[in-house]
Amino acid sequence: MQIVETLNEGLKRAYEIKITAKDIESRVDAEVKRIAPQVNMPGFRKGKVPANLVRKMHGDAILQDAVNASIQDSVQKVIEDNKLRPAMQPSVEPKDGNEIDPKSGKDVELKMELEILPEVPTPDVDGLKLERLQVEADKKTVDEALQKFAESQKQFETAAKSYKAQTGDQVLIDFEGKVDGVPFDGGKGEGMAIELGSGRLIPGFEDQLIGKKANDEVLVKVTFPDDYNVEDLKGKDATFDVVIGEVQKPKEAKADDEMAKSMGLEGIDQLSELLKGQIEQELNGLTRTHMKRKLLDQLAASHDFEVPPTMVEAEFNQIWQQLEQEAAQEEDSEAARKEMEDEKDEYRDIAVRR
Repeated sequence: MQIVETLNEGLKRAYEIKITAKDIESRVDAEVKRIAPQVNMPGFRKGKVPANLVRKMHGDAILQDAVNASIQDSVQKVIEDNKLRPAMQPSVEPKDGNEIDPKSGKDVELKMELEILPEVPTPDVDGLKLERLQVEADKKTVDEALQKFAESQKQFETAAKSYKAQTGDQVLIDFEGKVDGVPFDGGKGEGMAIELGSGRLIPGFEDQLIGKKANDEVLVKVTFPDDYNVEDLKGKDATFDVVIGEVQKPKEAKADDEMAKSMGLEGIDQLSELLKGQIEQELNGLTRTHMKRKLLDQLAASHDFEVPPTMVEAEFNQIWQQLEQEAAQEEDSEAARKEMEDEKDEYRDIAVRR
């Protein structure tokens, strides 16, 4: 095996590698000898098959494995002999650009390119100052959390039969869906509870139940979204025969002893203490994140070193992919994408910083 360094510039390295046909043949011979005792062939006792017949039967596969193993070993030798720390997986290709033909009997010549990790200087922490913010969970914050918690435990009570359903109410419905007048699988249900305005159902479905009363029969007309999770229903117009069994109004959300006891607690005071502890834990997390950002800002400002371009590109692509997903969900996705493009250099700077 012959190895020649062809590039040593900054973090970039390149090498030319020659694996001689003789080295490959030696690997093949060794492998034939290793597996020969395990080969079964009619007319021969196990372990007595001649090496030339083993080679004839399995030679192509053994040769391919020998070439692959030689390439892997040569790459590893380059890394170990030169004490390299690759930033990413090295690029290894045939030197002449052609596919490697194991049967050619020729030497295998490769070109190997990689970027290495930089030598990162030991951070100088002298003079670094950090301010730890302290934010207490005051009574107002805890009371607001209690109220939100009470609202999240929403309960409903049956409304009068003459009451017309409004947004925020819950209705119990029986339904059967049809496409072109034919019922479809999964389109039928009984006693389903739906909170109007929750957006749980197909767009437009819940809106057509607003203003309806118990025992009303409603023909709901909708169009399944193009991204619906059932292939046969994507983009299809459908009707639903709906019978409203009951309309329920939300009870007033009260943060009191009764609510706390329904959760197995002693009372509202215990619930308040639990929420206060949770809020303080969240605030401590935020202050810690703030301190970490300030520390990294100071370190970034006082230290500089070269970073591998492939790592930067990989980090930037990850950032960009996330931005594209977020832009696709925006109401004006085109405007969001244009804003991304205008700030592309800033996002690349973020990738370098990371």
